Amino acid sequence: MNWYLKVLQNYATFSGRARRKEYWMFILFNFIISIVFTFIDMQVGTYDMRSGYGLISTIYSLVVLVPSIAVAVRRMHDVGKSGWFILIPIYNFILAVTDGDKGANEYGPDPKDPNSKMSNDDLLDDTL
Repeated sequence: MNWYLKVLQNYATFSGRARRKEYWMFILFNFIISIVFTFIDMQVGTYDMRSGYGLISTIYSLVVLVPSIAVAVRRMHDVGKSGWFILIPIYNFILAVTDGDKGANEYGPDPKDPNSKMSNDDLLDDTL
């Protein structure tokens, strides 16, 4: 649950990197919460059988839309790719299950290793 809350705290942070665990735990909890809200929609009567949408679950989906995109972009950064790779579904999945780059990369320090830091040489290379 802490990983889910961490993603929500970084609501619209598209820079940096997200570990596999952070990404997949967010996906898992997001899925479970969506099912719970859909069940609540069915019990309360706000679920439309024809469209397959419920009021509460739709509002929840809109609330977590930006954090979902942000954590996906940060996950792509962890494997050394641009955030635009989330637009390629199968390749995005392959990258999402791939272990991140060891050490710092152009998107930031390694989230698994708190001792990894970007050196001044790395920063200079990015500006040239």
